[in-house]
Amino acid sequence: MSGMNLALSILLADVTPVTNAVNTSLFNIWTGVIGLLWYLLIALAMWLVFAKAGWPGILALIPIVNIVILVKIAGYSGWMALLYLIPIVNIVFSIIVAIKVGATFGKGGAWSFFLLWLIAFVGYLMLGLGDAKYTKPVKA
Repeated sequence: MSGMNLALSILLADVTPVTNAVNTSLFNIWTGVIGLLWYLLIALAMWLVFAKAGWPGILALIPIVNIVILVKIAGYSGWMALLYLIPIVNIVFSIIVAIKVGATFGKGGAWSFFLLWLIAFVGYLMLGLGDAKYTKPVKA
């Protein structure tokens, strides 16, 4: 038994420094800084879109509220934002919301898919800073 414990401890001793090196190199302070800058860029872009759609722009800074408002801008009920909690459905629904938001600003489906879903910060900055006009979606 002691031979097995010795072999296990030697094996674990060899692996531990490698995992510590990987953890410190991948997840250091710069990861948090880059994540915060990315969030601020998206929030700024959404702030501009919210302001054009008649919502207070500051709501773009609140993480869950900004999704609810985006769903409302797309013409759905705010409760539909709960679909973002269901795996696979959230991907499909986010594409639908992106296309509907694009439609409310007079943009086509392909433009909305690529610029509001795939590279969202570019599309939202273009909507917010461009000359696109918001038209409230018609309730069916």
